Amino acid sequence: MATTTATTPFVMRLIGAMALDPITYEEVEADRSATGQALLVVVLSSVGAGIGARGLGSGSARSMVFISALSLLAWAAWALLTYQIGVNVMPEAQTRSDVGELMRTIGFSAAPGMLRIFGVVPGAATAAFAITAVWMLAAMVVAVRQALDYSSTVRALAVCGLGWALAVALAVGLGVVFGPTVS
Repeated sequence: MATTTATTPFVMRLIGAMALDPITYEEVEADRSATGQALLVVVLSSVGAGIGARGLGSGSARSMVFISALSLLAWAAWALLTYQIGVNVMPEAQTRSDVGELMRTIGFSAAPGMLRIFGVVPGAATAAFAITAVWMLAAMVVAVRQALDYSSTVRALAVCGLGWALAVALAVGLGVVFGPTVS
C-alpha cells in the first residue's frame, strides 16, 4: 500500500515559520517543491521593507525600489554567508546539508520581515523594523539549527549572528555608496 504525505498549505507554513516552529522548518527543508515558496517569502519581505521604509522618511518610489532591492541583496548575502559559516567553518559532526535545504529554511525565516510594511503607519517605522529584525534573527536561528542538524542552539545563534553582522556591514556600505539621499 502506497502512502502519501500531505503538504502543509503555504499560509500555514508562514504561520509556522513566524511562530518559530521547528517542525515547519524541518518540513520546508525536506520539501524540494517549497523552493519557490521560500523565494516568494523573501521577495515579499523585501518589498515590505521597501514600502515600510516610507515611514523612515524614504517616501519616493526610487527609494522604495532601492530599499527593496537592498533588502533582497542583504538577505542573499546573509543566507550565503550563513551557509558557508555553518557548513564549512562551524559544522557539528552530524551536519549534512545542501544549499537548497538551507535556502528553503532560511527563505521561510524571512517571513517576519513581511511585517515591515507596517512601517508606513506614522510613528511605527522604527519599532516595525527593530521588532522584525530581532524576530527574523530568531527565525533564522531555528531555521539554521534545523537545516544543519545542529544539537546546539548556541552554535546556530553564533553562525547566524556572524553572518548577519557581515551582511549588515555589506548592506550599510552599499547603502552609503549607492543609496538615495534622505531629506
